[in-house]
Amino acid sequence: MTKKLSIITGANAGIGKQAAIQLAQAGHAVIIGCRSMERGQKALEEIRRLSGSDDVMLLQLDVSLKSSIEAFADKVKAQYSAVDVLIHNAAVFDIAQKERRLTAEGFETVWMTNHIGPVYLTELLLDLLKQSDNGRVITIASKGLLAMPRLTVDLNDPEFKNRKFNMTKAYYQSKRAQIMFTYDLAEKLRGSAVTANCIRVPAVQIDLSRHPELSAFTKWIYRQKSKHAITPQEMAKTYVYLATSDALKGVSGKYFDEKNQYVQSNAYTRNRDTIKAVMNLTAQYLRREAR
Repeated sequence: MTKKLSIITGANAGIGKQAAIQLAQAGHAVIIGCRSMERGQKALEEIRRLSGSDDVMLLQLDVSLKSSIEAFADKVKAQYSAVDVLIHNAAVFDIAQKERRLTAEGFETVWMTNHIGPVYLTELLLDLLKQSDNGRVITIASKGLLAMPRLTVDLNDPEFKNRKFNMTKAYYQSKRAQIMFTYDLAEKLRGSAVTANCIRVPAVQIDLSRHPELSAFTKWIYRQKSKHAITPQEMAKTYVYLATSDALKGVSGKYFDEKNQYVQSNAYTRNRDTIKAVMNLTAQYLRREAR
């Protein structure tokens, strides 16, 4: 029997790497998409060793760049006839970043990496997902959105061109947009075998050695938060549950917490008019050329 194929973006560390290990252990073939091939190669070796599976592949992928997404999708299409699971794990949230940064293609990095990139990658791989008997698209949002109930997607300035850049607002704006994308995609896929669901990730322990740029005070704050945070290994179990559970076959357009329970996002993300407005804005980015 052919193995199911799962793709995980940003799987060289943290939850993504742990999900790759667990999915490989569950019998899936896994593709990890990583921006850095050096870090990706190290992760690949570790994932194969810890999972006991050699059916794990590494492909270069920078989700902030449309050109990289296109190249990645072309490679997947050339090698595989179907994709069963697509997990949009890659994201940017560098609290040390104080100024707006642009990608090599001229767009704001957080908005492209956390929202536009995942939408574009889904679009390019959708035909392969439809070849699966139960294709699953899994997006990632954050429990931190609960602390920002009034935050909306700035339809006029999602890239912070005309307002002061704020990493927290940029990150949570993109995650709010991802929830709305999930609902929109689930509606568009109604009647097909492909489902789309989103995970609300709470505070997760991070490897501070990967963030030497942080101040001693900031590292202290993270250490205190880590005392009450879930481990990447535990959080990855929810990724795997959404990717593999037979109980979720046909379940679409839902928002799950780390306990695999349905939760409800705020009214703004569930409003049909605001979803349409955000996805119309998103469509404009999918049509834009690099600047």
